[in-house]
Amino acid sequence: MNVIVANKYQTLIGSLNIDVIPGKSIYGVFTVQDLLNQFSNFYFNKMIIDITAINNYENVNIMRELSLNFDMNKVILLLDDSPIVNSAMYLSQLVSAGIYNFTRNVEAIPFLIQNPNSYKDVASYQNFNNYQGESVMPNNYIQPGRIEQRIIGFKNITEHAGATTLIYMLKKHLQKSYKVKAIEINNNDFENFNDKSLESTDFLNASIRIANNSDAEVILIDLNDSDESICTEVIYLIEPGIIKLNKLIRNDRKIFDKLRNKKIILNRSVLNEHDVKDFERESGSKIFFNIPCLDEKLDNNSKINEFLIALGFSRLGEEHHKSGMFGKN
Repeated sequence: MNVIVANKYQTLIGSLNIDVIPGKSIYGVFTVQDLLNQFSNFYFNKMIIDITAINNYENVNIMRELSLNFDMNKVILLLDDSPIVNSAMYLSQLVSAGIYNFTRNVEAIPFLIQNPNSYKDVASYQNFNNYQGESVMPNNYIQPGRIEQRIIGFKNITEHAGATTLIYMLKKHLQKSYKVKAIEINNNDFENFNDKSLESTDFLNASIRIANNSDAEVILIDLNDSDESICTEVIYLIEPGIIKLNKLIRNDRKIFDKLRNKKIILNRSVLNEHDVKDFERESGSKIFFNIPCLDEKLDNNSKINEFLIALGFSRLGEEHHKSGMFGKN
């Protein structure tokens, strides 16, 4: 059964035909801490929150606090008609905070109880291109992610294809020319690099970590088995050894059909240019880049630089040319 936290829209929510736990709904204006005190040790199916019941709700930081303290898969947020709450920036930051189940239509609440939104359902609210046309920005807003921010996910297709180590190397090279962050989801392999700037989290909190790094130009994500929808682009890694490839095909004979038109990288590869062409022909796929076995301890690796330039990181190309015969200027 469900609980209700309401203020301005108490009557509208009360008119819905939904199961509510008797005596557990609250009405008025509350802080996030008030809600924690009331519901942190109480089981409920869904919490329907009238946004006007949250003190200072137009400050998106308050909504982030709500997201950090509650499982947002269990929260449905009814928005009001405030210009701030309905602005593109505010809605985008709700999504960045991991708040997906929101609506302006009270009649949509029963549907959301049975069919909660995923990130894909609300991803369109994160179109940052609209912000350039907004002339008035409330002081309590956090600036959104940069328009050119790239969130690049990495996923191993063959077992242990090296996504974690590759991300570590890419970050070391990118940070010379870009503001970059690296995050791994549902694992703790980053701790083995003894680099405190590498972050590990679970999928539910990944969007919050991304939002907290909105000033980063590049975010590299070790996806493991998590949803790819939080990324702007995804790179698929294959280690092209015979045993690993045979095991991959046995597990899924249609794997290369699924990867068609995807960005495939051969990693820890011993294939030469001719071998790669044979691989493409036999698999019916197109290989974006072929990365050999590399020493992750090196701070400057030409093959990593070539790969990043191929991905479009042009500032690395500028540094590469500047350091030619006469060194850096």
